[in-house]
Amino acid sequence: MDFFQKLLNIVLLPLSLTAILFLLAPFLFLKYLFSLKRNICSENVADKVVLITGASSGIGEHIAYEYARRGAVLALVARREDRLRIVANKARELGSPEVIVIRADVSKDEECKQFVNKTVNHFGRLDHLVNNAGVVRVDFFEDSTDIASIMDINFWGSVYSTHYAVPHLRKSKGKIVVISSVAAWLCTPRLSFYSASKAAQICFFESLRAEFGPDIGITIVTPGVIESEITQGQFLPKVEMPWMPIEPTERCAKAIVDSTCKGDMYLTKPSWIRVGFWMRVLCPEVFEWCLHSMLVIRPRTHQNKDR
Repeated sequence: MDFFQKLLNIVLLPLSLTAILFLLAPFLFLKYLFSLKRNICSENVADKVVLITGASSGIGEHIAYEYARRGAVLALVARREDRLRIVANKARELGSPEVIVIRADVSKDEECKQFVNKTVNHFGRLDHLVNNAGVVRVDFFEDSTDIASIMDINFWGSVYSTHYAVPHLRKSKGKIVVISSVAAWLCTPRLSFYSASKAAQICFFESLRAEFGPDIGITIVTPGVIESEITQGQFLPKVEMPWMPIEPTERCAKAIVDSTCKGDMYLTKPSWIRVGFWMRVLCPEVFEWCLHSMLVIRPRTHQNKDR
């Protein structure tokens, strides 16, 4: 067994790279053909029921508007009911036949159960679940407080919502949209817990995709820096990335709904950020050097505290 392991360590990587070189061109051609087919057979979401968490602002708000333009009926979930009602009114103006508003906190298991049940009881079905609710806190690891809440909302919130939605999505052959982040692999200072929560989210839903098979489609979205309440003000300077361009929210939301309707497995927006992912996989040392050379690293100020 040891010999076999050593043999695999020596020959498997060069053989795999050689196979990739030979198969890459036909693979890309087939991928292009399948992409054309998905564009032609894109799902019509008119009158379908879409539940969106974190719909009071940012990406979630504009995803609601994009679904509304396509005639979907909406269940909008967030903690700020006043903001949800504003979003709901605009969604109706844009073409959604019916919109309901549900105030809830996704970090609470029982509240997730309630808003899924309210949606299904009201509309009689559920076709798409958009796990968008999330928070970000920018801080050095040593200064971090209330650590658990980031994981509770970003990771467990999507787990709870999905757990209660799955039986209904199976019936409708529905879809799950996971709004994660490039921070899952583009790890920068002051975002350690946010990055960890998003990485956990991706791994969890990739496992679910293997479990569900064709019963439920899962589209995992990894946006870069998108225009929203989170990224306004001092966000980019705080995370040491003042050079990062900001993607308009409307364009990102349209791309997300397009990819979901086509049944894409992954979407990265803007697409140029994928270059960084492949650099990280193939040349981690080069990726690390490039990332550190672009970051404006400021030393943490240590303060002596009386104990």
